[in-house]
Amino acid sequence: MNTWNFDPLELCVLALVGVLYWRRARTLSRRGRPVPQLRVAAFAAGLLTLVAALVSPLDTIAEERLFSVHMLQHLLLGDVGALLLVLGLDGRLLQPLLRVPLIHRLRVLAHPLVALPLWAVNFVVWHLPALFDAALRNDAIHALQHSLFVALGMLLWAALVEPLPGPAWFTAPWKIPYVVGMWLVMLVLSQVFIWSSHVYYAPYAHDATLWGLGHLADQKAGGGVMLVESALTMLPALVWVLLRVLRESEARQRLVDAGVAPATATRAARYGRA
Repeated sequence: MNTWNFDPLELCVLALVGVLYWRRARTLSRRGRPVPQLRVAAFAAGLLTLVAALVSPLDTIAEERLFSVHMLQHLLLGDVGALLLVLGLDGRLLQPLLRVPLIHRLRVLAHPLVALPLWAVNFVVWHLPALFDAALRNDAIHALQHSLFVALGMLLWAALVEPLPGPAWFTAPWKIPYVVGMWLVMLVLSQVFIWSSHVYYAPYAHDATLWGLGHLADQKAGGGVMLVESALTMLPALVWVLLRVLRESEARQRLVDAGVAPATATRAARYGRA
C-alpha cells in the first residue's frame, strides 16, 4: 500500500529543472560569479520536497483518499517546496529565462498585488468540493492542480523574497501585511475544515474509515495539518520581515546621513548595496 509512485513524466520534469539549474550555476562559477552554496542547497531541497510530495508513498496514500495526507501533499507543493525553490534563485540564475519575451512579460504575475490574490483564489478554488473531486477522478486535472500550486506558490514567495527587484513602494514595512494576508488565507480555510460538521469530499468518506479514521475526523485532521504548517512557515516569514524593517531602516538612515539621496538610500538599503 505504501509504495513509491514513480511517474516518468514528473521525474523527467524535475530532473530537467535540476540539470538546467546546475548548468547555469556552473556557467556562473566559471565566469567568477559563483552561486552561494546556501542558495544551491535551498533549490536542491525544494526539488527534493517536490519529489517527496509527488513520488514517495505520501502520494500513494493521498491518492487512496486520505484527506489529511492529501492536504499535507498540497502544502509541500505550494508552500514549502515553492519557498525553497525561490530561495534558490536570483537574477543571475534567471537571466536566460528573462531573455525570453513571453517570460519577461509574465514577470507582472510576481507583482505583490497580483501574486497574493492569484495564489489565494487558486488555493481556495481548488479546495471547493467540485474541483477537488474532479482532480481525484482525472489525472490531467490533478496534474494541473499540482502544477498551479507550485507555480503560483513560487510567484507568491518571489514577491516577498524578491530574487528579482520588486516595485519601489514594496519596502519591508509593506511586506508585513503581505505575510499576514498569506497567513489569514491559510488560517480561515483551516478553520473551515476543523470546525465543520459536514464532510465536503465524498470520495474520502469510505477510504478514511479503512485507515482507522472517521471521515469527519480525517477532514478535521487535514485542517489541523494546514493550521500547523502555516504557523511553521508564516511565523518565521513574519519574523524575517520584521528584522528586515529594522535593518533597512538603520541602513537607510546611515546612507542619508552620509549624503546619499533618500530614494537611492532606500533602494541600496533594501537590496544590500553599498
